[in-house]
Amino acid sequence: MTATQPGTRKSRRRDRAMVPEATFTSYYGRPIVKASPWTADIPAYLFLGGLAGASSLLAAGADLAGNTALRRPTRVTALVAILGSLAALVHDLGRPARFHHMLRVAKVTSPMSVGTWILTAYGPMAGLAAVAEAGRLLPRAVADGPVGRALPGAGRAAGAVAALLGPAVASYTAVLLSDTATPAWHDGRRDLPFVFVGSAAAAAGGMAMLATPTAHAGAARRMAVGGAVLDLAMSARMESAMGLSAEPMREGRAGTYRSAARVLTAGGAALAAVAGRRSRAGSALAGAALLAGSACTRFGIFHAGQQSARDPRYTVVAQRRRREAREE
Repeated sequence: MTATQPGTRKSRRRDRAMVPEATFTSYYGRPIVKASPWTADIPAYLFLGGLAGASSLLAAGADLAGNTALRRPTRVTALVAILGSLAALVHDLGRPARFHHMLRVAKVTSPMSVGTWILTAYGPMAGLAAVAEAGRLLPRAVADGPVGRALPGAGRAAGAVAALLGPAVASYTAVLLSDTATPAWHDGRRDLPFVFVGSAAAAAGGMAMLATPTAHAGAARRMAVGGAVLDLAMSARMESAMGLSAEPMREGRAGTYRSAARVLTAGGAALAAVAGRRSRAGSALAGAALLAGSACTRFGIFHAGQQSARDPRYTVVAQRRRREAREE
């Protein structure tokens, strides 16, 4: 019988089995991956941007269907949400000039640069579409003049452009997070954009259910339920595929947010499907649950990333396991 030669795969596996698992706390007293300096402004920015983008898409559909009762609140929601999202981003940056500085360069390989330009293009379109809804409040003389007559057409065109940009507004932040070295964000890069899109759709549908009479909220209910299903399904798939890096999604503050997100999203979707059509109170309760669930999703993913960056185990052990898998 031939002895196992040093350096073979069997000997390497035997050597690894004889070495106890290392416990990683730091690298010379410092984390291997530096946690981002972001505060709670950033998950708020993620949530509100998603709500805005999906609301514009819902508003455009309502406009095409002639559903004014649904179009009006969703256009206003899109504007208020994108303003809130930009305010959170600028507050995190510290000075408004820093956002302006990001517009000096257009770099297609940078998610931050692309996202800045997407927001810059989207914001005015969402704003014009919402302003068009104020036409009925104009004085008679203005409403009958050139400005008043032009507003509906301008609002429809702006709303269509905002709807085209809406999916990008809702999902580019997932690409932005995934492009970092933070383990829980980077390892979920294949599924995270779908999670964000589903979460955004659930939030937009939920908000529309809160603000729209039940008889006119059918499209909002369908978007809310469909978004919730996509969010829950892709979240489960993402965590299953992430391996060790999924642990922070289930532990600590992130785990609390993620558990709340699952309960609120599933419960809100079920209530919307069962009672949303018949009961105004049920529709409003479902909408509120879906909004809260979407916010918890963003905050949970944010805190999971921060937690994974602070613990070197999610960097070192994950890299070692990937290397061992390639060698076997």
